[in-house]
Amino acid sequence: MRRAMAMSLALMLAIPAVAQDQIGGGETEIGNGTASYYGRELAGNRTASGERFDPDQMTAAHPTLAFGSKVRVTNLSNGQSVIVRVNDRGPFGGRRVIDISQAAAKEIGMHRSGTARVSLTLVADQN
Repeated sequence: MRRAMAMSLALMLAIPAVAQDQIGGGETEIGNGTASYYGRELAGNRTASGERFDPDQMTAAHPTLAFGSKVRVTNLSNGQSVIVRVNDRGPFGGRRVIDISQAAAKEIGMHRSGTARVSLTLVADQN
């Protein structure tokens, strides 16, 4: 069990370091994997950043990216994408790479299935 936890931690810490290719417009591909979403049952709970979770906002949980990071999440089955702001930590179960809010899940067409194969792209802040 400890070995699995240590390996998981090592992988989570390596994700930002493995950022692959710089794309035009200041975007960096950071990988692919399975996304899931969390919805209304957690509304109002505090996120790891301290703010309250709102399922109607475009937010996400990621294990290592800095709070406030903007990530383009693209559903690989339909090409739809959404930009979310990281405000929580997770996901912690299975082989998921990101948890997104219910509103973001609807934007990319995964709210019925609950999960989708996605690509993640770190978006440079335009402010």
